[in-house]
Amino acid sequence: MNKKNLLINLVIFIGLSVGLLAEHKFKPILKEKDLTGWKVPSGNDKAGWYKMIDGVLEIRSGPKKKGSVLWTKKQFRNFVVEFDFRFGEGTVDSGVHVRNSDQIQIGISGSLKRDMTCSPYIPGKGYPVEAKNIKKLLKPKDWNTIRIRAIGKKYTVWLQGEEVMNYESSSAIVEGPIGIQLHGNRNMGIDYRNMKVAELP
Repeated sequence: MNKKNLLINLVIFIGLSVGLLAEHKFKPILKEKDLTGWKVPSGNDKAGWYKMIDGVLEIRSGPKKKGSVLWTKKQFRNFVVEFDFRFGEGTVDSGVHVRNSDQIQIGISGSLKRDMTCSPYIPGKGYPVEAKNIKKLLKPKDWNTIRIRAIGKKYTVWLQGEEVMNYESSSAIVEGPIGIQLHGNRNMGIDYRNMKVAELP
């Protein structure tokens, strides 16, 4: 390899490295002991949908509990959010809202009755695409790491570091909060931890 090509490759490598580092300027959005920074749904104190215990967000539902969404107070444009999740008891049906009602599913789809983890649920369209290799990657009884990137209308999802889904949503909006969803009227539990977000240009 001549010096010119070596220099070009070096510049490309540095550029990619800077880009990756920029993407990794994460800030935690789940506190250790409380839900500071989140709009807690009315009635949560009594119902106990969302509880922070030793850095873990415990989400619990039951037959008499209504569904709800825990939204960030902050609005985001382009961003990456990364966190760990762990399935608990029952038929888990949860997910993360991306600025609006567009959602990345975690657990069993109520409409399809099967696991659609990492697939986008788009109101009015259902699940337009299905994430790949989920059965192989998902750990049903342990912590899983998911990363969701939203740039404009495009959503990309990684599970355990492997890219599993790409989708461009016509219903995406420019700016909005991140939400954690809980379906009501069912016995289920799911835990979240280490949630952090990096804002992108």
